[in-house]
This record gives sequence, structure tokens and C-alpha cells, in this order.
Amino acid sequence: MESEHQTMETFLRWATELGISDSINPPRSHNSCLGHSLSVADFPLAGGRGLGAVRELRKGELVLKVPRNALLTTESMVAKDQNLRGSINLHASLSSTQILSVCLLYEMSKGKSSFWYPYLVHLPRDYDLLATFGEFEKQALQVEDAVWAAEKAITKCKCEWEEAVTLMKELDLKPKFQSLQAWNWASATISSRTLHVPWDSAGCLCPVGDLFNYDAPGDDNAEEAGHVVATQSERLTDGGFDGDANAYCLYARRNYQLGEQVLLCYGTYTNLELLEHYGFTLEDNSNDKVFIPLETSLYSLASSWPKDSLYIHQDGRPSYALVSTLRQWLIPQSQRDKSVMRLVYAGSQISVKNEIMVMKWVSEKCASVLKDLPTSVQEDIVLLQDIDKLQDPELRLEQREVEALGSEVRAFLDVNHLINGGFSGKINRIMSKWRLSVQWRLRYKRTLADCISYCNDKINHLSGT
Repeated sequence: MESEHQTMETFLRWATELGISDSINPPRSHNSCLGHSLSVADFPLAGGRGLGAVRELRKGELVLKVPRNALLTTESMVAKDQNLRGSINLHASLSSTQILSVCLLYEMSKGKSSFWYPYLVHLPRDYDLLATFGEFEKQALQVEDAVWAAEKAITKCKCEWEEAVTLMKELDLKPKFQSLQAWNWASATISSRTLHVPWDSAGCLCPVGDLFNYDAPGDDNAEEAGHVVATQSERLTDGGFDGDANAYCLYARRNYQLGEQVLLCYGTYTNLELLEHYGFTLEDNSNDKVFIPLETSLYSLASSWPKDSLYIHQDGRPSYALVSTLRQWLIPQSQRDKSVMRLVYAGSQISVKNEIMVMKWVSEKCASVLKDLPTSVQEDIVLLQDIDKLQDPELRLEQREVEALGSEVRAFLDVNHLINGGFSGKINRIMSKWRLSVQWRLRYKRTLADCISYCNDKINHLSGT
């Protein structure tokens, strides 16, 4: 059986034969598509396996080129298989993403006989997207909006599988490739790894290109002069399909030094969106947003603002739209004359008293939300430490040690019928998803706590204390 290093070398040689290259003019004798700009490397603290710079790279420089014929798409798979093409044509009601999922499972079922095998063998065998969460991990998110997002993702995946299973049976896939578990894997692969192409809304899987790990963009919504200035870039900011080159071209998003990990920006996402679509969160994500429950009358007053603009930034600052709406909402109807409304629409402070009321309202609301959640910031920090202990492969817990752990840890062990450590690979994968839930909710709570501090500081400043 080939080692991981050998299969990677085989994959890179295969990719080279298809014309994939990190050089504009690769030498003909080169037996690897990498080496001029990039190399595969391990970054244990930043995404695991990724691509590192083998020389200094300049912002905007082409670092990888993947020809159209090397992109894994519905088009490229059906072109090589008449049976697949004929069956798909009979199922026009399925979405492009469902079709691509079926095609991916069809190719996986071929094993080593698949043209794409050198690439497929490197795909992860498990993902941590919300759609793959079990009931325990879902409830561990604690926050209602997040639990609902997980439920929606899980339900959507199951419904799409039920709609596509007839096609998979017609293709005579082995039962394990027709299963919901296999479908969850294929859907997660497509959600987390595809790049946009103009001819198929499902996108493409991009061999070598999907080795790049994620880097969050800067805040695309700059708050200048009291107004939100939209500076939205394309969803994928570091590359795209180049029709003239007939290839997917990826560029350095900034200057890189030798040995640095070269990262790719997928677009602007909150941590919950990253968890839903890609299966990870970021500790420092300037695009993250925390939404708190608001009164219905406040939403109706904010009709000029999208509901998703009423939030708290990751650093604890209430958004411009939220502050502006609260300024107006906290002014009695009888006092909303033209002069006051001009200040509201200009995004200006109405009065010191009103501004203090706004900050006090936000602070108290955040405190109320924190109080109603089952665990505190400190309890979640301890819980993450306990989960790390449980994931230690050398661990063997005695009953008295289990009883000393927190209630959520004991509940996890009970739900999964575990007494001792040394858990199976399946349990460790479940534990990784649980850990992500705790990480997400901890970041959420820290933002609320930071917002309370921000508002209280503003109140003290306005009060002259």
C-alpha cells in the first residue's frame, strides 16, 4: 500500500500531465506541477496541509494555473462516461449541485479505475460542516439561530439525498455509495471545496487548487462618515476562470516570504457561515457578526435597513445601523420632529441622554442574552480544555475522573455509551464537531461580553465619569 507521501507524488505527476502548473512557463522535463512557486507543506496551527511559498511571491502574481480539462465538473465527468450522461439526462428536476454529488459518488465507486482516482484518493473522508452534525453537537451550539441553521442544513441534505437516490440506483451504485452517509460526504465535499465556474452553478473541484487554506478578507463594509460604504468584491477574490487562458487562474492575495503559507480567500463569511459551508471557524474574523433578539417594533422602524445589518461586530461594537435605529426608537414619538429626524438620517448623535440610553439598552440586552445561555465564557474555556484531554490518545479515564468532569462532558460520554478514553476514530470525529460547537458559542459570548464593555465605556465617557 502506498504511503501518503507516495500517493501525493503520484497525484502531482498526474496533475502535471494534465497541464496544472505553478509556473507560467513550466519546463518540459519537470515531473511535478509544483516547485516553482509553491510546495505542499504541513501547517499544524493554521489549517493543516496546505501550500507554502518556495520563493518570495508578489501580490497579484499568478501562482497556480489549472486547465479546464483538469477541473472536476459534471461536464468533464459525463464526457468520459456515456452511461452517466444518459442517466443524468433523465433527471432534469435535480439541481446542478445534486447532479455533481451523484457524479462524484459515481466516480468514487469506480475506485482505481476512475480517471480521477489520483485526485479522489486525497479528498478528506470526513467533514465538520453543520449538515454532518449529530443531535448532541447541534444542541451544543446553544444559540437559537445557530441551532436552527444546523437543523436547516441537516434537513436540506437529507431531502436532496432522497430526491437523488433513484438516479443512484439506476446507475447501480453499491449500497454504501447510495447511503445518506455517503451523500453527506459528497455534499460536504462540494460545499467546502468547489470554486465558481461560469458554465455550471454547482462549480468545479479544482485539483491542487483546493490545497489552499482559507484567509479571511478585510472588512468589506467600511463605516465612513457615519454611513455604510459597500465595497463588495467578487465572492472569490483571489482568482477565477480565465476564458482566454481556458484555465482556472489563482493569484497571490498579498506578498509572501519564503516558507509562508499561501492562502486563498473564498469570500466574506461570518463564523457560522464558515461552519455551515466549510466546517471551521476563525478565532479572529473581522467579518463575524453577532445578532441579538430585537423587539418587533424596532425591526419595523428599521425598514430602511436590512435586518442583517442590525448586529454587533466581533470586537464588540454595535453596527452603525443598529445604533442609528436605536437612537430613533428610544426617542418618544412626540419628540420626533424634523430636526431630530435630520440627525437620525445623518447618522449623528441626537443628544447625550439619548446616546447613553442607546448604549445602556444594548449593554443590558447583551447581558440578558449571556445570562440566559446554559454556560458562561469561563465554563466554555474549561470545557474546551476537557475536550482536549478526552482527545488525548493515551487517556484512560477512571470512573471517579469522569465524575469530576463537567456535566456536558458526562452527557457526551453517556450519549455515546463511553466509559473510558481511547476512543474510536468515529468518536473522535464526533468530538471534533462538538469542539467546533463550543468554539463557536464561546466566540459568540466573548463578542457579547466585549459589547457590554464597549457600551459601558461609552456611557462613562458620555457621563464624564
